Amino acid sequence: MDHFAGLDVSVKETSICIVDETGKIVREVKVASTPEALLAVLKNPAYHFKRIGLEAGPLSQWLFSALAEADLPAVCVETRHMQAVLKAQINKTDRNDARGIAQMMRVGLYRPVHVKTLRSQKLRMLLTHRKLLQSKAIAIENDLRGTLRNFGLKVGMVGKVKFEARIKELVENLPDLAVLVEPLLIVRRVLREQIIILHHRLLAIVRDDEVCQRLMTIPGVGPVVALTYRATVDVPARFRKSKAVGAVFGLTFQVSIRRDRSKRQNIPLRRRDDAGHALRSRSGHAAAFKEMVLAQGLGDADRQAPRDEKGNRSFGTPVGRDHAPHMG
Repeated sequence: MDHFAGLDVSVKETSICIVDETGKIVREVKVASTPEALLAVLKNPAYHFKRIGLEAGPLSQWLFSALAEADLPAVCVETRHMQAVLKAQINKTDRNDARGIAQMMRVGLYRPVHVKTLRSQKLRMLLTHRKLLQSKAIAIENDLRGTLRNFGLKVGMVGKVKFEARIKELVENLPDLAVLVEPLLIVRRVLREQIIILHHRLLAIVRDDEVCQRLMTIPGVGPVVALTYRATVDVPARFRKSKAVGAVFGLTFQVSIRRDRSKRQNIPLRRRDDAGHALRSRSGHAAAFKEMVLAQGLGDADRQAPRDEKGNRSFGTPVGRDHAPHMG
């Protein structure tokens, strides 16, 4: 007899519900949110799991990888789709959510989410940390410009290299302001040094990546955009057609229907994620994105998505759209 499991994951504990193919609850238990505790329950030889579902969240990538390595049919479910299904419950508790997830796995009413590979997660972490330090350094510079302007001190047009020298020049004859400005200058200096370290690490990765080198042959595409695109796409084989790639970046055509005619207009930019921001920061983003999709290789090394006999790339059939959303 086949079994299905639902995992409602929280930071400290995870509620597990196991049902059989008829929907009868076989076991309910709450364990710590660690791979060891989950495997101690799910690796029981008495259960023959067909699908094990968990909601996409902060711990999902870690737990999903552990379950997949243990040869368990884990499925990561899209958050908004799961929320729409579970909101019909009268009492929303961890136990009831685990029951609902288990029943979703049993009837196949779910949308799987692509869980990024470990390499892609590390690349996204590098890009995120670099962007965070960069935004903090810019915020400090803008704060110094704004506060000094209240005293009639105008920084003016000055680059990153000469910014600190310009600030010290303005407050040279004002020791009370110099004492207040110095801590921010020290923090900015450290941030800029660490940004350079992360940027050099980024350039080293791009230099050794064949796909990034191919993407950089497109005019207007640099190392940051190429690596962002590479990390976001992750496994190209998870997309059934090239048009589906644009939806991940928020680059979709706006269709206007007039007089029984459908017309594709310009590409609107709706999403505000790292990938979309990287593409928006370049002129001619639509043309460059189209060339990036064509330049993305689909060789044997990139075709990592598992398939079943019918050609689906997951343990369950996606509901609605023709591609699985990614986990950022």
